Amino acid sequence: MTKRLLVLLAATTATTAMPVDARPRWTETQANAWYQAQPWLVGANYTPASAINQLEMWQSATWDPQRIDRELGWAERTGMNTMRVFLHDQLWQRDAPGFRRRIDEFLTIAARHRIKPLFVLFDSCWDPDPRLGPQHPPIPGVHNSGWVQGPGLPGLRDKRRYPAYKAYVQGVIAAFRDDARILGWDVWNEPDNGADQYKGQEGKEPLVRALLAQVFVWARDADPSQPITSGVWQHDDWTPTGGKLTPMETLQLRQSDVISFHDYSWPETFEARVRQLLPYNRPILCTEYMARGNGSTFDGSLPIGKRYNVAMMNWGFVDGKTQTRLPWDSWKKPYVLEEPTIWFHEVFRGDGTPYRQAETDLIRRLSTAPKGELPAQR
Repeated sequence: MTKRLLVLLAATTATTAMPVDARPRWTETQANAWYQAQPWLVGANYTPASAINQLEMWQSATWDPQRIDRELGWAERTGMNTMRVFLHDQLWQRDAPGFRRRIDEFLTIAARHRIKPLFVLFDSCWDPDPRLGPQHPPIPGVHNSGWVQGPGLPGLRDKRRYPAYKAYVQGVIAAFRDDARILGWDVWNEPDNGADQYKGQEGKEPLVRALLAQVFVWARDADPSQPITSGVWQHDDWTPTGGKLTPMETLQLRQSDVISFHDYSWPETFEARVRQLLPYNRPILCTEYMARGNGSTFDGSLPIGKRYNVAMMNWGFVDGKTQTRLPWDSWKKPYVLEEPTIWFHEVFRGDGTPYRQAETDLIRRLSTAPKGELPAQR
């Protein structure tokens, strides 16, 4: 073998080899020490009112830092200290340096308002065919009519694209792995969500599950100082022994540094799910809740989260192009002639007025009380 060929092989190996000692899943001690250093975490899933989805939020043509600054100011005044924010692989593939700069700018704005975001890397909800460029306008009267999956079904089915997903996961985490402005990494939102509003998604779950297993590995190889998680959401029994975990839930709970979950049910169900997760002996983050018409409210669930020291991030912050003030059933019967009786999600109207002042007062009151303690009723 020639000397030149040996040099080329060595260079190739150096650029493609996996780290010898990828970071393992955090121990219970590590996870709980991280959580003890945090305040009681309360916030929302955040998309600015000007964006219909995560692509429109982050693309350079529609990037709106002034609005983000104004809206996160409302969050700060309400007592919120975190936001769950969705990224997208196509943004990284199209313009990684530009996307990285906008993430950094977002972090600067958020830090100014004492907010640490939890970034979401992939998502199985809504439109399975995401496309960069101008996004369509909201469908009148329909909840979340423009949200997109990532990587999307065509990308899941095309294994040739998987190296690009690895580059995205490791690129974005490596760029911010020691950034104290970031709370953590939610590597896949609702991976087993069928997004049944859209046809032609047969065979999706096994593809997602196989890729999610790799995503956990890729994320750990990037060696973040922040925790990694993916939230369970669908079934009724998550107890570690004797439960009825699906293969996807087993993967999520075994690989997550900290436990996260979603619940849009009545307070009794919310508390039951928290109690199912307590035996994992890890911090618990509720990364989606609050659907007023479904029985999930700030008044009902937030005090329970406070009592159990569960981080609480409701769906929706400000009414805008996502239209998630409208209920899920708007996909079957759009609210084009009248508004719903009550808003489904969202905390603020577009002008910064609270939808219900009592809700923002409750968030502020609970956020200032010591961890695990409920302030006296006023």
